Amino acid sequence: MKLRVDRERCISAGMCVLTAPDVFDQDTEDGRVVPLDLAPAPEREGAVREAAQVCPSGAITVISGD
Repeated sequence: MKLRVDRERCISAGMCVLTAPDVFDQDTEDGRVVPLDLAPAPEREGAVREAAQVCPSGAITVISGD
């Protein structure tokens, strides 16, 4: 699994950080998403997929496969 994050689309809601704090953070200046890991480990897949689903702006895309 890989991630694509669109910081321009992010509205700084912080749902990703609440859902998957090991994978996402927020920029201290503008509050936008900061990916900590663009290829998270398989054990984080559930939380990462949930974070993408709950993102109100659709700024996180999960790419399946290698």
